[in-house]
Formats: sequence, structure tokens, C-alpha cells
Amino acid sequence: MSIESMGPGALDYLPCRYGASKLVFRGPRRDLSDPFVAFVGSTETYGKFIEEPYPALVERALEKTCVNFGLLNAGIDAFVHDPFVLETAAQADVTVVQVMGAQNMTNRFYAVHPRRNDRFVSASALLQTIYREVDFTEFNFTKHMLGDLLTLSPDRFYTVKMELQQAWIARMRLMLGSIKGKTVLLWFASQPPPEDIEGEDKDLGQDPLFVIRKMIDEITPLVTKVVEINTSTQAMEAGTQGMVFSEMEALAAQEMLGPIAHAEAAERLVKVIGDLLAT
Repeated sequence: MSIESMGPGALDYLPCRYGASKLVFRGPRRDLSDPFVAFVGSTETYGKFIEEPYPALVERALEKTCVNFGLLNAGIDAFVHDPFVLETAAQADVTVVQVMGAQNMTNRFYAVHPRRNDRFVSASALLQTIYREVDFTEFNFTKHMLGDLLTLSPDRFYTVKMELQQAWIARMRLMLGSIKGKTVLLWFASQPPPEDIEGEDKDLGQDPLFVIRKMIDEITPLVTKVVEINTSTQAMEAGTQGMVFSEMEALAAQEMLGPIAHAEAAERLVKVIGDLLAT
């Protein structure tokens, strides 16, 4: 039996908590009394279906404690509303912050779960006014809801997307402003940040959703270094090779970046973080 066809629970993420945080992170649990590098981010940082995600590879290469604060499907809200994570990241020698999508945040149009940010909670009166024909009680997840709104009216959806992009910039400013010390902003995706192209959207786009280069440029002054990692053709062609998942998780695994992509990210980050640690 290949690792791809093993049953549920084939990969043990060793879930753990730190301090007073209500969030559950990927283990093994690290000793925060040692000097460390912090990694804050979403599913890619967590390393779903990946035996050794890039924080673990960086730790091995640098021989320095790396704390994985990645969360599945996290948006910025999960960290902004968890004082422990930002306070701890502020104590790190270097903090790597993954660029996360703009869809999983509470904003003027809708609210998300404070910890499981991909969970849609409710629509505001403003959004219900814009989309009077929509029954928002039918939605459980933000991406499903946004996809339906786009299909229904690309013209009206443009207003929603603009709000999400503005909220993303404000929330990133708040988060990065709370992390004192050396910070690396990490773009880790299958393509570079898109340019701001006017016109109706045909689909939601690729992760991280709705984040364009102009938005990255606006928050660049708040970080020490920006690292843009666009996965290679080899990494994309490898598909799910080397990933660990059950048969029921096969479709989800196809949407994730695989071990080769994580190795590429780690290689770049080892150089950048090593240089920052030396200064």
C-alpha cells in the first residue's frame, strides 16, 4: 500500500498548544525558552499532507528551533485575535509571515469564525442589501459563499472584492505592526502575485485569494524582507507525489503544494533567514 492510499490518520500532525492560546498548531511542540524562528501562516505553513513542511526543513538546515504557528485555512483574523501568537512572534529572532488570502476575515460584508476562519458565520445588513435574492443561511464556508455571489453578479461582486482587499491591507498592517523584530513576508504559491487588472472576474482566482501585487507593495515597508516563491514546473508536475493522505482526501490533496514545492521554499528561506540571523 502506498502512502497515498493509506487510511484515515495516515499522517500524524502531533497537534499541540502553546501557552494561553486557544489555537491548535502542528507539532511536535517546541521549547519557546530557546532562541527560535517563528512561522505564521495558513495551510501551506501548517503543511497539510506534507511529512516535512518548509518550517521543518528550515529547522533541519539551520539547526535552529523553528516554531510552526501555521493553521489550516487560517486568515489573518486567527492571529490578530490571538494575543499569545503575536506576543510570541515578537520574541522570535526572525518571524516568517505567509501571505494569506483575503477571503477568510471578518469585514463590513460578513463575519467569519474567530479561529476557524474559513467558516462563514453571518452576512451583514449591507451585504444582504446588495444581494437581496440570496439566502445566506445556506452557506457554511466563505469560499462557497463568495463563489456563488460572483456567479450571480460579477458586477456586484466587484464591490465585495474591493472591501476584502482593503480589509486585508488594514489587518496586515495591524498584525505586522504587532511583531517587533525581523520579519519576512512570504509569498508561497504556484504563480506570482497578479497585477491589478480592471474587468469582471470570471472566477475567484488562485490562492492566496484576491491578493495582488499592489497590496504586497503597500505593506512591504512594514517588513524586513519580502520573499516571493513561485513553485517550479517540476513541483507542479509532481502533483501529489510524496504527499500523505487517505482516499477520501485525494481531491483536497490535488489542490495543495507538494514536497518539492516545500523544498524549494525552504531552500530560499534558509538563505534569507540565515543572513538575517547573522546581522
